[in-house]
Amino acid sequence: MAITKYGDISPRTAAYAAAEMLKRAQPYLVLQQFAQTKPIPANATQTVKFRRYEALALATTPIVEGVTPTGKTLTHIDVPTSLSQFGDFITLTDVIKDTHEDAIFKETQMLIGEQAAQTVETLLFNVLKAGTSVVYANGELRTDVNTVVDLGDIRTATRTLKRQNARYLTKRMGSTAAFNSESIAPGFIGFIHPDIEPALRNIAGYKDVVDYGSMTPFEFEVGAIEDVRFIRSTVFENWADSGDAVAGLNVESTTGTNADVYPIIIISADAFATVPLKGNNAITPMVLNPGIPREGDPMGQRGYVSWKTYWAGLILNQNWMVRIETAAPNQAGLAV
Repeated sequence: MAITKYGDISPRTAAYAAAEMLKRAQPYLVLQQFAQTKPIPANATQTVKFRRYEALALATTPIVEGVTPTGKTLTHIDVPTSLSQFGDFITLTDVIKDTHEDAIFKETQMLIGEQAAQTVETLLFNVLKAGTSVVYANGELRTDVNTVVDLGDIRTATRTLKRQNARYLTKRMGSTAAFNSESIAPGFIGFIHPDIEPALRNIAGYKDVVDYGSMTPFEFEVGAIEDVRFIRSTVFENWADSGDAVAGLNVESTTGTNADVYPIIIISADAFATVPLKGNNAITPMVLNPGIPREGDPMGQRGYVSWKTYWAGLILNQNWMVRIETAAPNQAGLAV
């Protein structure tokens, strides 16, 4: 039996399915919008190399008349990483196909698009939350944290970035499935879990997105504090019970004993990179329809809808991103 790349659907149908998957996936790709990206064409390589050119030393010595100065040589740092393959599938039976009143295959196609996006977003978040530049809301270790983030923590993080000559982000990846970019208002970007949003709203100087005026907010953007715009996602999970004791404190705790510690990741331009879930080669959908006898399933009782993709993500410069580790207010601590 001949097996094609896309199973029982044609390449043309597969292309449509991939576009639909990516369309459904876009709202979940929060981090990817602000990464340095490098799409990998098919049949190319399993190794990705990102390159950063080093700043030139200043030319502070006066030039002598008639004497050619030494000049400078370009130097760069290559940051390589390897692609890994990820994917999953859903099994459907011939009974579902024959009796279910909904367009189950189309809905399944959409669901695995969401799963693919949340998978790569979580993988990228796991890379970023392991960064080495950290500000603690209190104390010197994660196990000390039981205090909610304040303006001083955010200013410490942005000052750290500025002292490393980190640049504002001025563009992001477009919000369509196509591989393109669009200009944005300059600033740093902060990523938060929804549990942190009330704490930000309680900080003096917080600016809600409804007060942005002519500046268009990103999807899931909650507001800005000074030069940081914050975007929320449930992907940015906490470290449960990893902080200090919460007795008498109005902060979130999974068991009621120690504070849950939440990461707030603040980035500048070119802080991290990824192979994007975009473009023609981003995701491969495959469908094997039930009702077709095949090896191992002589009665054609089972079918499958699946996806696979290649992915890589890495931090390019540890000095250009900062993680604030903080507690989150619980219900009692939400009042201004």
